[in-house]
Amino acid sequence: MSIDDRLRTVFVDALQLDDDVDVENLKYRDIDAWDSVGHMALVAAIEDEFDVQFETEQVIDLSSFKVAGDMLRGLGVGE
Repeated sequence: MSIDDRLRTVFVDALQLDDDVDVENLKYRDIDAWDSVGHMALVAAIEDEFDVQFETEQVIDLSSFKVAGDMLRGLGVGE
C-alpha cells in the first residue's frame, strides 16, 4: 500500500470522514471535524501509522493532505 493510500485511511479514520469527502484536497478547518482537537488526533494517528515523530513546527504546518504526505516523505518514509 502506498504512502498516500495509508495516509488517506488515517485521515478518514482520525477525522471520521464520510466516503464523499475529497481527502486529497482537504485543508485544515475545511470541515468541522478538523478543528484543533481533530488536528491533534490526526497528528497522533499519522505518527502511529508511520512510526514517526513530528516536530512542533511540523504539527503547526500540517495543513493539508498534500503537506502531510510531503512531510512524511521528508522524514524518509518510503512507499
